[in-house]
Amino acid sequence: MEVNNPLYKNQGIHVISSIFTVDHGVVKVLLIKRKNNPFKDKWALVGGALYNNEDIDSGLKREVREKTGIDNIDLSLVNVHGRVDRSPVMRMVAVSYLGVIDINKANFVRETLKTSDAAFVDVKKVTDLAYDHEEILASSLDALKKKIVNSNILASLFPNCFTMPELQKTYEAILEVTLDRRNFRRKLLSLDLVEDTGEFANFDGKKPAKLYRFKDKIDNIDVF
Repeated sequence: MEVNNPLYKNQGIHVISSIFTVDHGVVKVLLIKRKNNPFKDKWALVGGALYNNEDIDSGLKREVREKTGIDNIDLSLVNVHGRVDRSPVMRMVAVSYLGVIDINKANFVRETLKTSDAAFVDVKKVTDLAYDHEEILASSLDALKKKIVNSNILASLFPNCFTMPELQKTYEAILEVTLDRRNFRRKLLSLDLVEDTGEFANFDGKKPAKLYRFKDKIDNIDVF
């Protein structure tokens, strides 16, 4: 590496997060509206530029906290986006992450020093985002589909209890498929992922259904 080579200059790193939730069977992602140029007044995924004195994970947490107020979410690496012209300011490589959060506990601020608004938006209605954030969102959605069938990531969406119809609707919304009710329930129980709480609750106005919760320790995850 030749330190003085001009081809090394004027480069930076973006840390970008796709924070998902499921609201009554609709998959949503948290977006922020930018106050500053470039892309002033455009909606964007949560994130920003990494400082030179911080590692990537620390920078990501700082950006999420500064622009949403959220500081209690687990984020996992998804992809690296390195298109040369993805930023009009300078060469910026983006490192993308994803996380999920319970809609009932997703407390976020609507305005910060660098944002004028924030909202969870139906992923199917997201358009015209800043930078290449639609591309990043598509990549993160693909990663989320893989994670919900081979990890316990949905435990973050349902930290307490849920009905089996509610959980099935969440899988269907993210995977964009229709699942057989009996087979879904049988599969989840056979994998020993969830446990019966002995309580009941209504879902979508239907008759009371059993409440389940994810087990603390899950060894075997391969839902479909």
